Amino acid sequence: MSPRKRSRRQSARPAKGRIILVLGGAASGKSEVALRLAGPRGPQAFVATGQGLDDEMIQRIARHRATRSPVWETVEEPIEVEAWIAKHGSRYRTILLDCVTLWLSNLIGIGLSEATVCTRVMSLLRAMRATAARVVIVSNELGLGLVPAEPSARAFRDLAGQVNQLIAAEANEVLFVVSGIPLGLK
Repeated sequence: MSPRKRSRRQSARPAKGRIILVLGGAASGKSEVALRLAGPRGPQAFVATGQGLDDEMIQRIARHRATRSPVWETVEEPIEVEAWIAKHGSRYRTILLDCVTLWLSNLIGIGLSEATVCTRVMSLLRAMRATAARVVIVSNELGLGLVPAEPSARAFRDLAGQVNQLIAAEANEVLFVVSGIPLGLK
């Protein structure tokens, strides 16, 4: 690619709010890849959307927390992610959001419609673009397995796919992680 084409392509995205989407299946290594992408320089915020609602999830959250260096400020925000980023995002060099799929589950769990969830996702993307931080987003790719038997599970899988597409379209970079190996998609 010529320098002229590259500069035109790079100028299509604002310098503020660089967004990197890291997709993968369950236990694919996507969170570890996201942490490496975030780099060592701070200040850094880890926005965790998971909630310790049972013993297994409490242990999972503790394992994830143990993988992060102490320089990370952990923010547990299961619902109001976009509001938190809009309010606090400018304080950080890097924000890692882990994970979109749990956030969606939380939003559906409080009774939001799919249309409202998609509106919230667009608000999240605007908040990310408005900050100077590099934002690394982790999300599960749910569409590679069997079609769920339950209609609610199929609806959630479809919503997650739609949300991943919205984020990927806006992202500067998209990676797909397989067995701990990141593959560049965009």
